[in-house]
Amino acid sequence: MDKINCDFSPMHKILTEDIRQVIIALQHKVASMENETYCLLTDLEKIKEDFLKIEMKAATFYLNCYLSPFTEKYPDVSRGIQTMSKQRHGGLIVFQREDALENLVKSGVSIHAELTQPLLESIFFPGNPLHDGAVIVNQNQIVSAANVLPLSGKFTGGKKLGTRHRAALGLSEQSDALVLVVSEETGKVSFAINGELHPINSHVPGAI
Repeated sequence: MDKINCDFSPMHKILTEDIRQVIIALQHKVASMENETYCLLTDLEKIKEDFLKIEMKAATFYLNCYLSPFTEKYPDVSRGIQTMSKQRHGGLIVFQREDALENLVKSGVSIHAELTQPLLESIFFPGNPLHDGAVIVNQNQIVSAANVLPLSGKFTGGKKLGTRHRAALGLSEQSDALVLVVSEETGKVSFAINGELHPINSHVPGAI
């Protein structure tokens, strides 16, 4: 069972209302299909966008819940991730929780320094020798950088994932670690936990 430190009620109410609004919209689409000239394709795209927004809102909330019992530094992480996302600096950050990771991770460079926003951003700055690997965080400390994680063979949406996302999934499939990923190509942010990848909204202040 994952440790979660959150009051679920307010978010559950918000998500329930969001889902209810999507259901109402779907019912209207079904009624519109009685018109033979009605084309559903454009509306389907809008429906997919609405569901993605709900998923991102839920994932952002649960990410805070998952992280808060294991580090006090998620405000620094949040600000750093937002900067990296805007600048499209790829990143891979492992938050160690209950499980030991020594036998799953190919060790990189020892850091053993307090986790701060500037340090996190500097590690993943393009050209830094450490930026290609994963950072491992234990509580409030960056333990090491340039670590190599096991890769998942999972496909998502019918296409192969990039190396960072496969690495995030791979470690989360074999441990209870939570792994944050910033895409170098798109700047989008996701986190992997329990073998699943979830997008989050990194452009909202305090989102993570």
